[in-house]
Amino acid sequence: MISTTTPSIEGRKIVEYKGIIFGEVISGVNFIKDFAAGLTNIFGGRSGSYEGELIESREKAIAEMESRARQIGANAVVGVDVDYEVLGQGNMLMVTASGTAVVIE
Repeated sequence: MISTTTPSIEGRKIVEYKGIIFGEVISGVNFIKDFAAGLTNIFGGRSGSYEGELIESREKAIAEMESRARQIGANAVVGVDVDYEVLGQGNMLMVTASGTAVVIE
C-alpha cells in the first residue's frame, strides 16, 4: 500500500478513484505521562512520553486508513492529511488520517 501526501504517484497512473477514507485513533494519556510531562514543563526539554504516544497514535491512524482502503479495493492512498486534536480536559488525543483511496497501475 502506497500512501502519500501528494495528489499523484510519480511513474504510476491512477485508474480508479474509490473515495475519501479516514482512520481515527483516540488515545487517553494516563497520570504517569501527565506527571512526567509536568516535570518536563518545569525543567525544560522534550516530553518523551507524549512524543511516543503521538507517534504511536499517528501510525495507528494511518494503518487504519490503509486497511479501510484495502477493504474497498484500493491499492494506494493519495492526498493524505493527518490532523491532531486534544479532547476533554487535555488528557485525550485524537489523531485522524484522511486521503483518497485509489487504484494505481
